[in-house]
Amino acid sequence: MMNLRSVNRTMALKLVVIAIGMLAFGYALGPIYKAICEVTGINILALGERNIPGAVPAIVANTQIDKSRTITVEFDANARGPWEFKPAVRSVQVHPGELTTVLYEFQNTQNRRMAAQAIPSYAPRQASAYFNKLQCFCFNQYTLEPGEKKSWPVAFVIDPKLSRDVKTITLSYTFFEVGGTVPAAPGSDGGPPATSPSRIGS
Repeated sequence: MMNLRSVNRTMALKLVVIAIGMLAFGYALGPIYKAICEVTGINILALGERNIPGAVPAIVANTQIDKSRTITVEFDANARGPWEFKPAVRSVQVHPGELTTVLYEFQNTQNRRMAAQAIPSYAPRQASAYFNKLQCFCFNQYTLEPGEKKSWPVAFVIDPKLSRDVKTITLSYTFFEVGGTVPAAPGSDGGPPATSPSRIGS
């Protein structure tokens, strides 16, 4: 019986020593990591803090933004029908690779419900392949009640691969009532006109 108690007492003492050692090691991890960061120049803590609850995430620079260039993006609006349709701002200056969001404003000035959609076009025409819209109201058809006002966003990024010769891009929308004749996109650089609502959007 005495031998069993002695074995249990020894085992309990070992477990206590192990627990104390693990606790001390846990407290020592912070200084150890900081020392490694100082020696190697690698900010391990900053890379890992985004996964720590309550930690302030490190600000990671977007290396895709070309800050050596500035492009002026102009916004145009064409309404085919008795309603108001306009951009909230007429132009912005952006760097290629930079995410930008602008608003277009709508109002149904008719005394009846209206279903409408928009066709986008670009000038110069070659810019369309590099004008990437992440969010756009032209993807959907919308219903506005009489007198109803809406503001819808357009979020876009210009591909840094766009030719440096392009200094200005015009994004134009033609807003038309669904169910009527689908109008051609405005301007000679707008591309071929859509022939049915199913082909509209991008």
